[in-house]
Amino acid sequence: MSAEISNDDPDVEVPEVSRRGFLSTTAAGGVAAGVLPSSLAAGRADASAGRAAPSGGQSSALSVTVNGRRHQVTVDNRTSLLDLLRERLALTGTKKGCDQGACGACTVLVDDRRVNACLTLAVRCEGAEVTTIEGLAAQDGERDGELHALQRAFIEQDAFQCGYCTPGQIMSGVACIREGHTGSREEIREWMSGNICRCGCYVKIVNAVEQAARGGRD
Repeated sequence: MSAEISNDDPDVEVPEVSRRGFLSTTAAGGVAAGVLPSSLAAGRADASAGRAAPSGGQSSALSVTVNGRRHQVTVDNRTSLLDLLRERLALTGTKKGCDQGACGACTVLVDDRRVNACLTLAVRCEGAEVTTIEGLAAQDGERDGELHALQRAFIEQDAFQCGYCTPGQIMSGVACIREGHTGSREEIREWMSGNICRCGCYVKIVNAVEQAARGGRD
């Protein structure tokens, strides 16, 4: 068992350290620890100088038809179709949800095939025809602005709550009908399974797709 040392012990000298002295010593040690040897510092500087700066992305001219209107744009090759629609063409009906192709909120039709716009490069759509939620309503003059049968069905069946996923749900539902995958409620659920509704309106969404498939224009 070690003996207890007391400041009253005459044989032990306990150095007194002032607050000023303690702070000065600590600061000096920190500065010393932060100083690199000149050779090491020079080596790091040379390595940084020799490292190539990241280059900017290449751009391409793109011609694409969106909702019946031809667009000529120049885009960074890394731009997604979703960002082209929302940021460049101001078509914000197509929603950015997960940005990973997992939720279906960004579903659009490219040459009548449904795709996740967040995973589709805009440059891959050269010469293609893209349809978004804004392009579903009739634009033929006589019936201009008339809602698509599935849009009407979503309203009548109350197939949404917050509405954020609704554009993607409707676009996927339109494709589901055109592809002939509405033979049963189970088949509709299967072919709509890539679209997530966090509000849980799945039963009413299936009702809406069923209604449009039975009697509305597709």
